[in-house]
Amino acid sequence: MTRPVPPSMPRWKVLLSESVTRAGQLAEHVDVDPDRIALVIRDFPVRINPYYLSLIRQPGDPMWRQAVPDPVELADTAGSADPLCEEARSPVPGLIHRYPDRAVFLVSDRCAMHCRFCMRKRRVGGVSRNDRIAAGIDTIRRTPDIAEVVLSGGDPLMLDDDRLARLLDQIRRINHVRLVRIHSRMPCTLPHRITDNLVHVLKAFQPIYLNTHFNHPGEITERSSAACVRLADAGIPLGCQTVLLKGVNDDPAVMRRLMRGLLAIRVRPYYLHQLDRVRGTGHFHVPVATGLQIMDALRGHLSGMGVPHYMVDLPGGGGKIPLTPNYVVDKHPGRWTIRNFEGRHFNYPV
Repeated sequence: MTRPVPPSMPRWKVLLSESVTRAGQLAEHVDVDPDRIALVIRDFPVRINPYYLSLIRQPGDPMWRQAVPDPVELADTAGSADPLCEEARSPVPGLIHRYPDRAVFLVSDRCAMHCRFCMRKRRVGGVSRNDRIAAGIDTIRRTPDIAEVVLSGGDPLMLDDDRLARLLDQIRRINHVRLVRIHSRMPCTLPHRITDNLVHVLKAFQPIYLNTHFNHPGEITERSSAACVRLADAGIPLGCQTVLLKGVNDDPAVMRRLMRGLLAIRVRPYYLHQLDRVRGTGHFHVPVATGLQIMDALRGHLSGMGVPHYMVDLPGGGGKIPLTPNYVVDKHPGRWTIRNFEGRHFNYPV
């Protein structure tokens, strides 16, 4: 039975309330064995809202792979729950202080969709706690080195507009915080969240940067495009953090289409992430050598604005490091031999 929806509930909340969260529900929409899926979601919960569910065209397609639980998640023994040691870098729960001048503030444990490759599979699906947010604010206030706060989660835009406004106001009142960044996948997974009122809230606390997350050109729809354009029109700079995923975007042609599509909706490709080795995500792993080949295929075929940085987040909390294809073929005294995107070699005086 469908639960009654209050008439004043925003559309995005209505869609969230209609999300698939149980194995039996999922089997009503897609061809899966509910008993096997139930075993998976006991460890790794599922949430697929009706909008993202509508993007799935057939079993195993790129959207299916990102959203639908797979029994192979339980067979992954190579990964760990927290390979980046985020918990060890948290002075208080929910605040990760890995770099000297910035902190990641996990203000929500909920998402509009539970991505099967999530780097925080260990925590997504829980309930956000006000005391944790209060402790994070207090720690930021007492740490003058923190000049930038990155709101993450879960998804920060799962917070109501009023609650998000109060949080942003608290952060803005801390004098040493100069920049606020929001990491949200909702412009892609539930673009209905990008309402006029939300945009009004974000505009009130500029400068704010928003990094969203598209992995496949099929996610760039009329609805998600409109959401991104609405944010851009409000003067909010948009970037995209894509994750390299087997069976989703590990193909140069797909990646070129994605990057061109992002530029067309005023989202600048920012990072292409090598998948973190989180337990339950091994079936998405793409070798680093393949990632470098894809980057090589982007350079020269896209403008510089469309080429993201290929990033590896080092295990043990070592931080993000960019990797690039090897364009320097040879080094001689006074000159290097450098390869261009066509494979031609040029001598360059150094």
